[in-house]
Amino acid sequence: MNRAGKTPRFKVQRRLLTELPGLGKAGAMERKPYPPGQHGGKRIKYSDLRLQLEEKQKIRAHYCLREKTMLRMVKIAKAKAQGTWMDKLIGLLETRLDNLVFRAGLAPSIPAAKQIVSHGQVLINGKKVNIRSQILKPGDVIELTDKGWKNQAVLQAQQSPRLPFPDWLEKEAVGEKIKIILKDEPGVEAVPFNFEPSLVNSYYTK
Repeated sequence: MNRAGKTPRFKVQRRLLTELPGLGKAGAMERKPYPPGQHGGKRIKYSDLRLQLEEKQKIRAHYCLREKTMLRMVKIAKAKAQGTWMDKLIGLLETRLDNLVFRAGLAPSIPAAKQIVSHGQVLINGKKVNIRSQILKPGDVIELTDKGWKNQAVLQAQQSPRLPFPDWLEKEAVGEKIKIILKDEPGVEAVPFNFEPSLVNSYYTK
């Protein structure tokens, strides 16, 4: 699969037979619930390796990561894990700044969140940041700049959030605006689509 964001988002989801909220496009599987290039629900034979690869690709595509970045995150998770490394991996991915902006309902997709961060429209603990891959820690506070609150992508996301607000984040009103507080580092239960952690585990143990 090409770098997430370069392949049409509907096609990525149809190829993996899974709706991936991070890509922002809802309804990918409704009209054509089969992979691109297939018609009439033709069956595909899956090897163990293909099952493992596609499960890994779901994670990579949803979080909009390059393959090199995904591998680096796996290595960090294995080095830092106190429990299972898959829990740590998802914790790291979910607490990336771009993902947190998305999960907080401040962007309609992770690619949109990346742009909001890159344009300097996000504050962490009161300081402007533009590093979308920054990993936040429990207690960190996310806010938007005045320009950020006027961003059409932010307004769109506020009106129609792609996902429910997660319980490991906290929302506080600040006048007519809000701030988001990271309460805890989540584990595999935070992944907002069906996936099998053991297959990803198997893929990266080879």
